[in-house]
Amino acid sequence: MVTRLKSGRDAAAAAGDDRKIRAIVEQLLNEIEQRGDAAVRELSVRFDRWEREDFRLTDQEIRDCLAELSTRDLDDIRFAQEQVRNFALHQRAALQDIEVETLPGVILGHRNIPVQSVGCYVPGGKYPLLASAHMSVVTAKVAGVPRIVTCAPPYQGRLAPAIVAAQHLAGADVIYCLGGVQAVGAMALGTETIEKVDMLVGPGNAYVAEAKRQLFGRVGIDLFAGPTETLVIADDSVDAELCATDLLGQAEHGPNSPAILLTTSERLARETMAEVERLLRILPTAEIARQAWADYGEVLVCASDEEMVREADRIASEHVQVMTRDPDYFLQHMTNYGALFLGPRTNVSYGDKVIGTNHTLPTKKAARYTGGLWVGKFLKTVTYQRIATDEASVMIGEYCSRLCRLEGFVGHGEQANVRVRRYGGRNIPYGGVAE
Repeated sequence: MVTRLKSGRDAAAAAGDDRKIRAIVEQLLNEIEQRGDAAVRELSVRFDRWEREDFRLTDQEIRDCLAELSTRDLDDIRFAQEQVRNFALHQRAALQDIEVETLPGVILGHRNIPVQSVGCYVPGGKYPLLASAHMSVVTAKVAGVPRIVTCAPPYQGRLAPAIVAAQHLAGADVIYCLGGVQAVGAMALGTETIEKVDMLVGPGNAYVAEAKRQLFGRVGIDLFAGPTETLVIADDSVDAELCATDLLGQAEHGPNSPAILLTTSERLARETMAEVERLLRILPTAEIARQAWADYGEVLVCASDEEMVREADRIASEHVQVMTRDPDYFLQHMTNYGALFLGPRTNVSYGDKVIGTNHTLPTKKAARYTGGLWVGKFLKTVTYQRIATDEASVMIGEYCSRLCRLEGFVGHGEQANVRVRRYGGRNIPYGGVAE
């Protein structure tokens, strides 16, 4: 039996917000499609107060941004990117092309082919989230994507040196200083000066996420994304400070970021709620985190680890921090999550910034059917077939002819029949069946 000590905002109210965003984004994308660069420029001025002759950064601007950072800053960026690259390389090595002879003379195979152009969105209006450049650009590079374009908004009215450095060091081919719907719309639809891409990836605010949703189909996307989510699963083997810190550490992403505590200890639950209030009095980003906690924070007390697993799979959170006596129990039994962080020594921030796993993860219960961004998202696994002998073509053709009759597809059947005639010497009338 689950006891709910704290609930979040009513779901119906949140759905109303989503409807308003959908209508706004549809209008903005239509403007970009109809008017191209002119619309992009107007939207950039309207939303970011940012205008320039060409939104693409020059080589000199990139060098100037790198020069603004200290050697340690650049080394730290390189370290984080190396961790992402290393893990992505191991993932890529696990994806092999195959070719097998499934029957005598019947050869089937698949190849993993990179998407040819990718647009990576790096959010940076509220915080300069350079880590998103590592996660998208580095991973796409490991996959072998030949053309990688990045967009990030200006930060406090100018280029964000750390984001530009991260984009450049990760290997972006083209870098634009452009944010919001106008950025993803321009990359997906193309304008007079911005060449369109085949796929969009990267997190963003609610408007960026909705733009990607509406553009899906015209271009590929990594996943449908919403606000950052965190779920802390804990028992009385840990304390309230760890739980509260991990909840607020993600709640600061935005005022609509869910932060949920799931525990078997009512004492820990109540102590964590008190600790959250204490930390909100000293946290520099408390204005955002407080609203997220008030509107989207939840505290649930369960009777057992088994019940916590059931609740966690129902919630299907983006990030799941497990701090229990046996965290591997959750690794073995949970099925719906974006990423697991096992034990008190690790945390979501490690995954967000530096440890090497990807931080672009499913939200809004999408973890029920997909994982996050990884090297495989940039690859198309495509199949091929080859028939090496006359005998194999005839044998497969006879089966195909009869199966086509069951479906009523005479033209399909004739594709099989003509080969049975040619390679097997069979006398089958046109439109007939190989008996």
